[in-house]
Amino acid sequence: MPWNETVTMDQKTQFIADYLKELFSFTELCERYGISRKTGYKWVDRYLRDGPEGLNDRKRAPHQIPHKTSQKIIDALLEERRKHPTWGAGKLLKKVQDRHPSWKLPVRSTVYSLLEPYGVFQKRRKRRFPGHPGKSQIQAYKPNDIWCCDFKGQFRMGNGKYCYPLTITDQDSRFLLACQSLPSVAKVGVKPVYTRVFREYGLPKYMRSDNGIPFASTAIARLSELSAWWIQLGILPDLIEPGKPQQNGRHERMHRTLKAEATRPAAHSSPAQQRKFNAFIQEFNYERPHEALDQQTPASQYEPSTREFPEKLKPFEYPNRFEVRYVSGNGGIRWKNNWVCVSHILQGQYIGFEEVDFKRWDVFYGPVRIGRFHEDKLRIEDVYGRLKRKANKHK
Repeated sequence: MPWNETVTMDQKTQFIADYLKELFSFTELCERYGISRKTGYKWVDRYLRDGPEGLNDRKRAPHQIPHKTSQKIIDALLEERRKHPTWGAGKLLKKVQDRHPSWKLPVRSTVYSLLEPYGVFQKRRKRRFPGHPGKSQIQAYKPNDIWCCDFKGQFRMGNGKYCYPLTITDQDSRFLLACQSLPSVAKVGVKPVYTRVFREYGLPKYMRSDNGIPFASTAIARLSELSAWWIQLGILPDLIEPGKPQQNGRHERMHRTLKAEATRPAAHSSPAQQRKFNAFIQEFNYERPHEALDQQTPASQYEPSTREFPEKLKPFEYPNRFEVRYVSGNGGIRWKNNWVCVSHILQGQYIGFEEVDFKRWDVFYGPVRIGRFHEDKLRIEDVYGRLKRKANKHK
C-alpha cells in the first residue's frame, strides 16, 4: 500500500526508527504503517545502503529510451533544414531517407518536436477566432421584421468571368427583394444594391446574414463597413452562427431554386445573366405558388416597409449620462490624454460610454453595445468575446 501522501518522509523516518528499536515483528510493523512487506523491505534496504538519503523518492524516468531518435538522425535533419530553410518536415524526411535508406526515420509530426529546440522552425501565429453572440432568437412576425441576405455561390459565365449573385429576401413573406449579378463581394458594388432596395421597399428592423465579407468582419462586435452603415440607418445586424447555414434556411432554400432555374446553363455575360435573374424574380414573387404560404405567392403576402430610406444620415444621439468620443482616422479615441484602440471600421464615427462600475464602461455604437471599456487597462474588450467566455464557463 502507498504511504500517506501528506507526510510521506515523516512516515518513512518513523518506520525506520521503529524498525531499529525491534519493538514489533516486521509483519506487525508493516501493518501499523499500512504498507506491504515488500515495500517495507525496500525502504529498510535503501536506508541500510544509503542512510537517510536513501529514503528520498527517486526519479521514475527510465535510464534509457529504446525508441529515442538518435542524434545522427537529428543532425541530418538539421543539415537539410539549414540548406533549405523553407522546407517542411515531409521534404526533409525524403532527402534524409534518400541519403540513408537503411535508417529508420521518425514520423513527420515528430520532426517538428525534434527540431524545435534548435530554433529552425518558426512558430506560426495562432489564428484569431472572433467571438459570436450565438444562435439568434429573433423571429419574424410580419413583413420587414427580418430581411435575409447572402451571396449565392459564385459560378463562371460563358465569357469565363465569375458571377457573384447577391440576394435579399423578406423572412416572413419569402419575397425576393433583389438578385443582383456582381463581379465580386466587395462593398463598393454591394452598397448601391442595398441603397436601391431600401429606396424601393423601405427599411427592415433586422438584417440577417452569415459571418462572411462584406456582412461581418473580425473587428469589434464583428462590425463591417456595411453593417456599420446598416446601424446608422436603424437596421440591426443579425448574424447566424458560423458554419450553420440552416439558421438561414428559408434563404438557402430559395438559393437552391435559383440555382436550378437561373444558372443552369449560365448566361454568356453579366448583363445577360442579370436578365435571367430578373425573369426569375418576376416568376418567384408573382407567379410561383409557395407551399409554406398555403400555395400563395410571396407578392400576395408582402408589403413595403413604412420606414423610409433617409437620403441624409443623422448622427447618433446618446443620453446625457454617456461620455461621447470621436473615433479618429487611426481607429482610436482619446481618453484622458491617452490613446485607446477601437476599430478602423468606426473611424469618423461617434461612440458612447456608459459607466457601469468603477472604471468599467459599456461601449455603444448607436443603439448597439459593442464592448466593455476597462479604464485602468485602457482597453476595450469585445462584447462577443465576453459572451464566448461566459458560455465556456457554464459548460
